Amino acid sequence: MKVEGAYTFPGQPQQVWDLLLDPESLRQCIPGVETLTETSPDHWDAVMKVGVAAIKGTYKGKVAIVDRQPPLNYTLQVEGSGGPGFVKGTAKITLEPSGDSTSVKVDGDGQVGGMLAGVGQRMLPGVAKMLMNQFFECLINKSKVLAA
Repeated sequence: MKVEGAYTFPGQPQQVWDLLLDPESLRQCIPGVETLTETSPDHWDAVMKVGVAAIKGTYKGKVAIVDRQPPLNYTLQVEGSGGPGFVKGTAKITLEPSGDSTSVKVDGDGQVGGMLAGVGQRMLPGVAKMLMNQFFECLINKSKVLAA
């Protein structure tokens, strides 16, 4: 399942980079996150409660930032499992300066399995895009407060 998006943040790439990798901002903005615990630099254990249609559940998993090229791009790796199934994915995050703002582009690919895949397959791309939009809109709002 492919997921793509583009978002405009106020501020320069370094400011946006710092926000995108700030653990407290991530905790506040990742939809459904219950805990996000750093286990080593750029690696976290996460517990999230999310659902698709009637399939809702708690997922335990890992999040990692790899291939860092500050403040231009990095790759986000996520994997988790719970009662309804499993989720695994990667996303390339690219930051580009654009005047007084920064364009953030996301190019991701994910896999799901278990009941989640069986019941929610047609709905998953839309749900993934909605969750991604919620996450980035939260971070954009934080960046506007910081820029003020």
